[in-house]
Amino acid sequence: MLESGLLASAELLGSGSMDRRRLEGIVLVVVSACAFGSGGLFAGTVYASGVDWMTLLAWRFVFGGIVLWGWVLLSAERRRTLRSVRRREVLVALGLGVVYVGNTGAYYWSLETVPVNLAALIVYIYPAVVAVLSIRWARRLPGRRPWVALSVALAGTALAIGGIPSTAMPPISGLVLIVASPLLYSVWIILAVRYSGEHRGEGSEAGGAAAIAMPMMLVSTAAVYWAGTLATGRPVLPWQIPPEAWPGLIGVGVVATAIAVQTFYAGARRMGAAQASLVSTIEPVWTIALAALLIGQTLTPVQLLGGVFVIAGVLIAQTAPAGAGPQALEVRLADE
Repeated sequence: MLESGLLASAELLGSGSMDRRRLEGIVLVVVSACAFGSGGLFAGTVYASGVDWMTLLAWRFVFGGIVLWGWVLLSAERRRTLRSVRRREVLVALGLGVVYVGNTGAYYWSLETVPVNLAALIVYIYPAVVAVLSIRWARRLPGRRPWVALSVALAGTALAIGGIPSTAMPPISGLVLIVASPLLYSVWIILAVRYSGEHRGEGSEAGGAAAIAMPMMLVSTAAVYWAGTLATGRPVLPWQIPPEAWPGLIGVGVVATAIAVQTFYAGARRMGAAQASLVSTIEPVWTIALAALLIGQTLTPVQLLGGVFVIAGVLIAQTAPAGAGPQALEVRLADE
């Protein structure tokens, strides 16, 4: 799996002619993938303290939003970009933030019962799902590649779930949630790209506009989660949070949200969104390795084979034959 996850990096390094800017891009995207992939591990420490998924997400988007807004406001150039944003773009970002609640909620709710290493594999079928949705609603891969990618990724998912020992089988509700998460995320990506003019993020202007849109989006995402926690009577106020939960809450907000988002945008501007998406395939590999190292969660051989299939599906979905024209959505806007 490690070899598959680093395929894009190997291709970039093989020629020996890579410039420093592209190398910086690879490093930034690797940092982003590892940061995104650490979210589930931070969540585990929060759940162990008695805090549930909705409270975690309420604070996740508060901490992530604070860091991202600080990053925007510290730069004169980004403040100018912010002032130039049109009303429609603000409304679109806020609307996408509301839609984003669906996949983030499904993912972190599932982590209350589904092991994080299994969740990391299943969630990563989303590029293949996006490739199929792109046939109708966005730029598409040529020929039958989207369907091949989805079939391979789904076969991997079936192996990953089928390889769970009967004694460790999560509840059906958790499995349904973790399968729903990449489906909801794929719909969100299609909407985000359509309503943002299908920016590919390879130019500084497009990348800067996308980076400004993300903190705006998190405003409405956080608002929905805070409304939900307060309406359902969950303990979400600062004095109601156990002290031992704060490191994980800060980690999932700062590391798995703010740092993950900004390093991906920065890396994509340096190397192109298509190659950045390929390099980010190391994310499930990182999560699985870290889960085994830190909390002793391991996958069975059948599940590891499923992981190989999932990553193969991702690579098929995010590559195309030479001269085949534009790829399907070459952008990764955000993660769970």
